[in-house]
Amino acid sequence: QVQLVESGGGLVQPGGSLRLSCAASGFTLNYRAIGWFRQAPGKEREGVSCSSDVGNTYYVDSVKGRFTISRDNAKKTVYLQMNNLKPEDTAVYYCATRSSPSSCGTFWYQTGGYGYWGQGTQVTVSS
Repeated sequence: QVQLVESGGGLVQPGGSLRLSCAASGFTLNYRAIGWFRQAPGKEREGVSCSSDVGNTYYVDSVKGRFTISRDNAKKTVYLQMNNLKPEDTAVYYCATRSSPSSCGTFWYQTGGYGYWGQGTQVTVSS
């Protein structure tokens, strides 16, 4: 069965870095789009980034230039490198996938487009 497990969250000071990992099992990562989402307290879950099956990448404007999504299909893992973290990046981060399409698409940031979710990992940016 499809399973996604996030890890790598933690407490970091503003300006610091973290790398999140999303370990995938139960499907072939090569053929799937993977999205990273986050949800801050009292806010809706929002799309952060997406990696398509062929490696195209997309980012929400607020993280462009700071976050980088990448994948290692052999290790069945997708990463989210987060640099220059800000307090407003504090949230639970989730990875997600879907059966199709394998591209991210124009609306990659919409949560309704994904049917499989991990349990999330907490990221707290605070001094």
